[in-house]
Amino acid sequence: MHLDPVLDDLRRLVEVESPSSDPAALRASAAVVAELLDRRLGGSVDVGDDGRVRWTNVAAGSAAVLVLGHHDTVWPVGTLARLPFEVANERVTGPGVFDMKAGIVVTVHALALLAAEGEAPPVRMLLTTDEEVGSSASRAEIEDEARRCGRVLVPEPCGLHGAVKTARKGVALGRLVCTGRASHAGLAPEEGVNAAVGLASVLPSVASLGDPATGTTVTPTTISGGTTVNTVPARAEATLDVRFFDAGELDRVRAGLEALRPVNGAALEVDLPMNRPAMPPSASAPLLPALRSAATEAGQEVATVAVGGASDGNIAAAAGAAVLDGLGPDGDGAHADHEHVTLLGIERRISLLRRLLPHVAVVEVP
Repeated sequence: MHLDPVLDDLRRLVEVESPSSDPAALRASAAVVAELLDRRLGGSVDVGDDGRVRWTNVAAGSAAVLVLGHHDTVWPVGTLARLPFEVANERVTGPGVFDMKAGIVVTVHALALLAAEGEAPPVRMLLTTDEEVGSSASRAEIEDEARRCGRVLVPEPCGLHGAVKTARKGVALGRLVCTGRASHAGLAPEEGVNAAVGLASVLPSVASLGDPATGTTVTPTTISGGTTVNTVPARAEATLDVRFFDAGELDRVRAGLEALRPVNGAALEVDLPMNRPAMPPSASAPLLPALRSAATEAGQEVATVAVGGASDGNIAAAAGAAVLDGLGPDGDGAHADHEHVTLLGIERRISLLRRLLPHVAVVEVP
């Protein structure tokens, strides 16, 4: 397969940096995504004020497969100067190339091949701008589109060696706030209640709330507190990342956190809202025969995997849709300096998606 047009499109997307927190950058990225869709696929493109991109090749209300993704990244503007887009040693590197701009590009080119053959299935595409920060703004539209379409393909980063993700853990992102009493650290330290010490005293118990047997992890991620070097801190805070397959595990962890008591009498407040529910294996089951058929036609062996990371596929599954996730090309290094996709992975994923989309389009879902 001739990859030059694919790599040209991927370069354009990667070189328009698009951190979730930068509205101007997201609008610039959306313009490039929309131009790519219009140039390669035609159809109908719409760009929202927040940079959300919607595309379809069918009339409003028609049944379609939903392609769900995002064009925001975790990388701040300026990263490109340090980690430029490069094609070398059979790899493509650059900020956001694996998560998940290559996934967008391979899907577009698979659809373009199908359209050229007169076999493009009905598709709706939603590419959001806040997936990396929790999808709070786009969640309602994701749910609506998932319910409307019933079948969802997510070209997020794949698993090891191109494995498709058929189950994902749920996520709760929260915090512990420890409140003590400020005092002068030199003149009257005994009059203070040290919130930092109080928080530190419970953190070992926080981490121990994880349960390897059920796949539950509880990870303190950032810690902050205090005001000045000579003041007993009145407040300290830790943020938490909790992952789970079973929603009951989140209830257990929350109860365990609420039972913690700092050793020095400081008060402890727990805030642990769910960010994304788990995507169970049952969500992907209706689409697995389509995946197996497509892999056979493409001459590929495609593994499946359950993973700890979450995506908007979790939200689509919770809305009742059948979901296959991790359909981006083979690579590694999401959110890391060694982020990359492979040239072979790009070629193989276009080939697989070209065959998968028509199969998924005829799957009957409730």
